[in-house]
Amino acid sequence: MSRRIGPAFAVPALAALMITLGACGGSSSSTSSSTPAAASTPAASTGADTTAAATPTTASGPASKCGLGNGQKATGAPIKIGAIVTKQPGTDFTDGTNMQAAYFACVNDNGGINGRPVELIAETEQSDPGQVANLGKKLIESDKVNAIVGSFSLLECAVNGKYYASKGFNEIDAGIAPECYGTPNSAAVNMGPRYSSDGAVQSLFKQGIKKLVFDQSNVPGTGYIAGGPIALAKAAGIPITTLTENVPIQDANSIAQKLVQAAGDGGGVVLNFTPPEALKILQAAEQQGLAKRVKWGCSTPCNTDFLASALGSSWDGQLFVNAELQVLSAKGPDMDLYNEVLQKYGPKIPVGSFSQMGFLMGKIITDRMMTIKGDITPASVNAAIKATKDFKNDILCKPWYYGGGALHIPNNTDRTVTPKGGKMVLQEDCFPISADDPDIAKVRAIEKQEGIL
Repeated sequence: MSRRIGPAFAVPALAALMITLGACGGSSSSTSSSTPAAASTPAASTGADTTAAATPTTASGPASKCGLGNGQKATGAPIKIGAIVTKQPGTDFTDGTNMQAAYFACVNDNGGINGRPVELIAETEQSDPGQVANLGKKLIESDKVNAIVGSFSLLECAVNGKYYASKGFNEIDAGIAPECYGTPNSAAVNMGPRYSSDGAVQSLFKQGIKKLVFDQSNVPGTGYIAGGPIALAKAAGIPITTLTENVPIQDANSIAQKLVQAAGDGGGVVLNFTPPEALKILQAAEQQGLAKRVKWGCSTPCNTDFLASALGSSWDGQLFVNAELQVLSAKGPDMDLYNEVLQKYGPKIPVGSFSQMGFLMGKIITDRMMTIKGDITPASVNAAIKATKDFKNDILCKPWYYGGGALHIPNNTDRTVTPKGGKMVLQEDCFPISADDPDIAKVRAIEKQEGIL
């Protein structure tokens, strides 16, 4: 089913989304927007944390704008962009594509791409490989999209990566599967569950933990995700226990007891769950008097004020959460524009990391298409994507790039946040994800070879 959404669109979205859950079956639907569119040195492995309650840096510079920023409605044949996003019971990533559509609505109200509007065709999927493959072919062969930008899917990179490469498409996505990061024709704006978990592990190493327990949802890909924390723990000489839990969690009390017992005195626990599931464990630990027995960390999904508010003041400064993108209270040209677009074009879209990702992907492809001289075609758009080497912004710690590397992890430097007063606040500003993870080491070598700093 396909439906078109105008500038005043409003799509209900969950406040807390899943980052590593999978399920099978279901039908697909598409959301299309076009009238005019919808919508540094590696950190040490161990050692005490010396960054107490860091203050967000306020970025300065010219105001960021949507497209030409001229206040003129775009007209003419739309430039089509495709995306595939998981939307199913328990796993809904459409905050990202909804925000990308909102950004395109702003672009189309401000001159579009040199006068032409942008149309986002966002196909939803339900973790069925055959369905995902068919949607990829539909977008490229039937809808005639110029690029695949904005996908946020559990399976899409793994299922469609080779097909996209055969058609000359260089995808920009919010990645989950290993193939989103380990192939030459996919680059994500986020760092995904593995490298985000690495960042959370590093934050606990800086707290001086003696043993690490890493626990995550029992879904496909857990071995790949745990590979990062295992590599970091080995390099640091810190014992690690890796666990998985079936979700939704039914007995959080037992899990909290198990984790604290496994970590032991002076130990730490890193969680890789969605906010509602992580919240169950953390609240169970507090209710049983276990919260302060160990240090607690969490991957990026926990970076939400929903979690900070639900936990209450007893967790202030006690939970260290990886943040792949800028803290939501930060000021800067791009963060200011993000908030303006959210308020005007997507007031029902939750403020959070996933909508930041959608905004960022929309801005990257818009800026890249505006550099094209001549006709806008799949060939010219994907060449412009691949040529990206220095996309400066104040949402990521470093400029984003694509380039010709055999793998892409352009977002490999990030932050740590912690609850305070019902909100997540900056605890440590930008630090490199450890090259003790072999994938990160490979990327740093590629960055050096290609002159990307």
